[in-house]
Amino acid sequence: MSAAYSDVAARIETVHKLEAVIAAMRGIAAARVQEAHAHTRSIRTYATTIGDAIGHALSFVPLHDKPPNDTEETRHVVVLLTAEQGFAGAFSEAVFAAAAPAFEGAYELLLIGGRGLEISAEHGRDVSWSASMIAHPAETSGLATRITDAIYARLAKGDVSHVSIIHSEPGEAGQIEMKVSRLVPFDYGRFTIADTLVPPRLTLPPEQLLERLVEEYLFAEVSEAVMLSFAAENEARMRAMIAAHDNVVASLETLVAASRRLRQQEITEEIVELATGSITQDA
Repeated sequence: MSAAYSDVAARIETVHKLEAVIAAMRGIAAARVQEAHAHTRSIRTYATTIGDAIGHALSFVPLHDKPPNDTEETRHVVVLLTAEQGFAGAFSEAVFAAAAPAFEGAYELLLIGGRGLEISAEHGRDVSWSASMIAHPAETSGLATRITDAIYARLAKGDVSHVSIIHSEPGEAGQIEMKVSRLVPFDYGRFTIADTLVPPRLTLPPEQLLERLVEEYLFAEVSEAVMLSFAAENEARMRAMIAAHDNVVASLETLVAASRRLRQQEITEEIVELATGSITQDA
């Protein structure tokens, strides 16, 4: 067996192993997408329940909008959800592109995901606070708690005008869509005020109750954003693995064809050697 044929055979074996790894990564990503969808439904059910409670609370709590202070210097807190791991194509770059308008004016960046940190350094974006993206849906509550704590810490300073969270989410036909949601100021107008003649029994002052319900709803919003971003990241990884598999298959076909040519060349050379040896003996 020639050295050239041995090299090609070794490369074929390596490509087969790579194909198995790609298939495993694709399977893991698909499973995580399904898990994320199931958890998203649970989060939305929870958010709906809290939203109904806010609607009831609004029926007996008057809202007083704080007048804007044009002379006060304010900042825009931007929460950006990117990928933690690689092999997801241009997933994180697309999130940064969607966030470009949010970087106009004074802002403070809260960044989730190791890949996002790399991109922020490339773009010269200062990161005020960062955390790792979840690797499993069960980690969502912990990360959402850390994000909301970071947001409230900045709101407590009194110089934040609004807070936005920017993330990706799975779209139709496997496409990835970008979503920009405003967390602060809180939009009470999206809730239907309950119309009831019987006031509910309260164990907290009405204003305090509404404040806690809003905190719970913000937590649900952040949790949903994290879960949707996690699902979208794994959708992107699935597509990247499909493309990688197609490339591996094409490479494998090329290598197999090359091995056949080399093997045929070896056989031809062996036949020529046998024929030459036979002619020499006859002479």
